[in-house]
Amino acid sequence: MAKQDEDTTTLDLFDDERRPGRPKTNPLPRQAQLKLNKRNQLKRDRARGLSRIELKVDQAMLDKLNLLATELQLSRADLIQALLLQQLALRDSQ
Repeated sequence: MAKQDEDTTTLDLFDDERRPGRPKTNPLPRQAQLKLNKRNQLKRDRARGLSRIELKVDQAMLDKLNLLATELQLSRADLIQALLLQQLALRDSQ
């Protein structure tokens, strides 16, 4: 027997079928979840005293940063912060 999506009399016959994919645990649509998660991340960062900056680099530099961050077992953001602090310390000592 074929099931029609709009057929309300046979829906109970297929209640126990498992559907593939991630179970829906949040009532919000995915886009709203992402927006909320980003807002919460920004609030946590502000509470930790962090500020966001944007930096554009070419692909070769990005690859080098990723490689060095992996070697040092740091996040790319932590690596860039360490490099900036190192340069600032050098400038202050001159």
